[in-house]
Amino acid sequence: MTASAARPAAQPSGQTAVLAARDVRVHYAAHGRGTARAVDGVDLDVAPGEIVALVGESGCGKTTLARALLGLARPDGGQVTFRGEPLAYTSRALKRFRRGAQLVLQDPTGALNPRHTVYEAVAEGLRVHGIGDEEERVAAALARCGLRPPERFFQRYPHELSGGQRQRVVIAGALVLEPQVLVADEPVASLDASVRGEILALLLRLRDELGLSALVVTHDLGLAWNIADRIAVMYLGRIVECGPVEDVLGAPRHPYTRALVSVLPEAGTPPTVLTGEPPDPVRVPGGCRFHPRCPVVASGAAERAGHLDRCLGADPPILSAGRAGHQAACHHPYAGDQGVESGAGKAASA
Repeated sequence: MTASAARPAAQPSGQTAVLAARDVRVHYAAHGRGTARAVDGVDLDVAPGEIVALVGESGCGKTTLARALLGLARPDGGQVTFRGEPLAYTSRALKRFRRGAQLVLQDPTGALNPRHTVYEAVAEGLRVHGIGDEEERVAAALARCGLRPPERFFQRYPHELSGGQRQRVVIAGALVLEPQVLVADEPVASLDASVRGEILALLLRLRDELGLSALVVTHDLGLAWNIADRIAVMYLGRIVECGPVEDVLGAPRHPYTRALVSVLPEAGTPPTVLTGEPPDPVRVPGGCRFHPRCPVVASGAAERAGHLDRCLGADPPILSAGRAGHQAACHHPYAGDQGVESGAGKAASA
């Protein structure tokens, strides 16, 4: 893994977040089985000009959290704020909010109406919000996304474009409203490997040129390494580790993050295979929610170090949204400030 050379210095921690979650909880009725805690207490900030990657296994709550941040799912607890102001859920307030916060979907083919031309697809947001200078704005958005000359694409239909061109049209449709933040859900997952780098480079360029912020939802740690300033690792509805991307992926403190990183080709260590599937969000385990699959617990290292009772009985607190440092929601010592050596090594030295 090599970090992008285009990544700027981290944003000052004192800036007001463009988009933020505070103890956000989203629960769903689970067909008579109880309540699924899809998002179970999350703090998260996206600062001006910052790209944050939200990573984790399928079903961990990433997309539900993204929907809550965009006002598409109303939290059952906690609060979403935009530029420091709590998000209101009236139709008028949400319409105004969505000029400033735009969604980029995973599948550009599904996101584009096959009966609409490129021009109509990009102009749709302008028409919804009653914004003038339509043709000029559509052309500028297409050109900024690398579709030049833009007029050449106006009357094309999605089936006449490549996958990468379709994703550029989707991004142009978001940019035409001049938002402050994009929420991109697996923005390159459906694209060929040869095109992914181009789309990631486009997102970085838009951040540098426009000061655009982004929350990128992905299961791809390599993508997160190359595009993000900070990373938040999610497991079973909670963020279990967060911090600067080089710190979290280069020296992970939570055993779940360590397992995710271990399977990367560049890791240079034997892969850590987690036993079992992620628990049902209807039945979140007591204590640390990761303990049924935790290698530190399974190996006996937590017991030898005297931390097993806390692992089984105490839920680690919600991580703060601050951008200053590297945090992990883990009772084992290597999650603290004293280093990142393995659980077995810690136990042996205790």
